Parts: sequence; structure tokens; C-alpha cells
Amino acid sequence: MLFAPKKARAILRKAGSNNFINYAEITIRLIPAAAMILYSDFSKLPIAFKIFGWIMVLTSLILYMVPRKTHHSFSMKSADRLKPVYFQLISPFAMLFGALILYNLNWV
Repeated sequence: MLFAPKKARAILRKAGSNNFINYAEITIRLIPAAAMILYSDFSKLPIAFKIFGWIMVLTSLILYMVPRKTHHSFSMKSADRLKPVYFQLISPFAMLFGALILYNLNWV
């Protein structure tokens, strides 16, 4: 997002574009969500990990029920509105959030 914002925008445009991408994207999203729930008791902030994991699981299940064309239409509209500079502006927050998740693990 920070170094290749146009590529990030192109990836957003592909969300829900075909059945394979749509369901693979949602299923891959479920893997870290389930891991966060299962690992939450061993983390530094177990309640936060469990809540965020369940939010990811529930939103993923909702996305399974949303028609693929609706999902793709939403991603296309979002990509049109999000200019490449916006991706660069939000990328530090995404990196910070990722760092907070890693910090919450007891092995860091």
C-alpha cells in the first residue's frame, strides 16, 4: 500500500470478481481469524484477540452470504473513490495495526 498504491488499488478492484477469488479471499481471511480466537488465551490481551477474531469470523460469514456481484460492485466503487495517495496515507495505520497484533503474541 505504501510503495505500490496503484497495485493495492488494482487488487481491491479484483475482490469478488469471480467465484474463485471471492471465496478464496473470504476463506483465507477466516484462517487468521480462527487462529486469533484459538490463540487468544495465550496472548497478552486475550479479550481483544478473541473479540477481533470473532468480528473477522462473523464478517467473513456475512460475506459468504452477500452475492458475489454485489461484493465485486462494492469493491469497484471503493477502488474508484480511494485514490492511490489514500492508500499511502492509511498504510502506516495498517502497519501499526499489524505490529500491535504481533506485539500481542507472547513470542515477540
